Amino acid sequence: MACWPVGPFNMVDSVPLETAKDVIDAAEQRADEIDNPMVITVANAEGNLVAQHRMDGAWLASVDISRDKAYTAAALDMPTDELAEPTKPGESLYGLQNTNQGRMVIFGGGYPLKRDGDVVGAIGVSGGEVTQDMDVAESGVDRFDDLAE
Repeated sequence: MACWPVGPFNMVDSVPLETAKDVIDAAEQRADEIDNPMVITVANAEGNLVAQHRMDGAWLASVDISRDKAYTAAALDMPTDELAEPTKPGESLYGLQNTNQGRMVIFGGGYPLKRDGDVVGAIGVSGGEVTQDMDVAESGVDRFDDLAE
């Protein structure tokens, strides 16, 4: 059952708080399964914060990193891990991480959240190795996709 409330805003443009909390819960469950505390952020389509959760024991630095991963995924409509190669020296996006007041993250853990092909939000996860961040974030994306069914 989808948690898309009826309200004065366009649902294509935003992830409602209740949905964001469901996404965070799914990601937190996966972080618990791999025994790694994380910070999990859900942002709206513009990359602005909807909800954020810092698990007990998660690194303080991960608060900003997870938020910036969500911002990057929303702003560029792509997973942040896809930025690693094109931002290497000599490549077309070299220096991207220095734009947007340093908020662009060029390693994995951020994913756009989409409805009908449109970005409606993003998730960013930080607190472990990049592969762990991606794994936990993907659990949140899966939950978001399940809500549409």
